[in-house]
Amino acid sequence: MTGAAPLAPRRVVVLRHGETEHNVAGIWQGHLDTGLSARGIEQAEAAGPHLAALRPTHLVSSDLTRARATAQALSRVIGLPVETDERLREVDVGAWQGLTSAEVREGWPEVQAALGRGEDVRRGDHGETLAEVAARVAAALTEHLAQVGPGECLVVSTHGAAGRVAAAWLLGLDDDVAWRVLGPLGNAHWAELVEGRAGWRLHTWNASSGADAIEGTPPP
Repeated sequence: MTGAAPLAPRRVVVLRHGETEHNVAGIWQGHLDTGLSARGIEQAEAAGPHLAALRPTHLVSSDLTRARATAQALSRVIGLPVETDERLREVDVGAWQGLTSAEVREGWPEVQAALGRGEDVRRGDHGETLAEVAARVAAALTEHLAQVGPGECLVVSTHGAAGRVAAAWLLGLDDDVAWRVLGPLGNAHWAELVEGRAGWRLHTWNASSGADAIEGTPPP
């Protein structure tokens, strides 16, 4: 007598939005509702067929335009509607929103130094900490994963910091460990995570269609 066949694992794909003009200029965006640049649109369109090959069954996005437009590029390929969730937004950077990296370094040197040491301090005076981002992202993922059955795949279109936090939460990693081990997701790059008996494991990180992306790590 043989036992029942094991259920196919669930999968989550964490997708960062395509490039924006603010990414190119090194401007902090946070909750600023920016659209994709011309190259960002090309990146999103190029990613669509590659992500379609992962057979998504659920598609959810941050409600900010840059993430939603990236999800819509995939939606046009696979025919799934895009569900939006504001809990998947980028970290709120408060007073830094719309400022260049140089302006933030000049105006908040102590906070920038603390971030450089890996401390989770509040961004831009009245912005968020990553722990606060993790709490809302975790709540969103818990809710959306409840709708994902065995063998199904959830694609989450989000942002750089929020995407790393999402992956870290699934993997059970502290964010400082995730930053050191995983590093940043590039524009229109993605991670695939697979659920096993003991929890989630990382299958791929920072995968892409091969479309051109700017070098370095632009601010959130």
